[in-house]
Amino acid sequence: MTLDIKEHQGGMTAAIIGRLDTPSAVKAQQEIAPLLENADKEIILDCEQLQYISSSGLRLFLSIRKAAAVKGGKVIVAHINDDIKKVFMMTGFINLFEIR
Repeated sequence: MTLDIKEHQGGMTAAIIGRLDTPSAVKAQQEIAPLLENADKEIILDCEQLQYISSSGLRLFLSIRKAAAVKGGKVIVAHINDDIKKVFMMTGFINLFEIR
């Protein structure tokens, strides 16, 4: 899994590439620091190239959402494929995030 974080006007974009399973979620927890620091802005989680997400990956998304809620920011999940969308629907995450 690769996490490519970039600044954009008004916030941050994080492209998540590959499989967000337990080992990669542990690694990504350290890499999301810029997102948590900028949680008062708009954060876009670009899942166009995300192939799989485990419960650990979902917890990572949730930690970003919680930071944004505390700081007054906004989290948008973009470009999810049908498999990831099914996981979001089964877990109720579809109601927690703005999906584009």
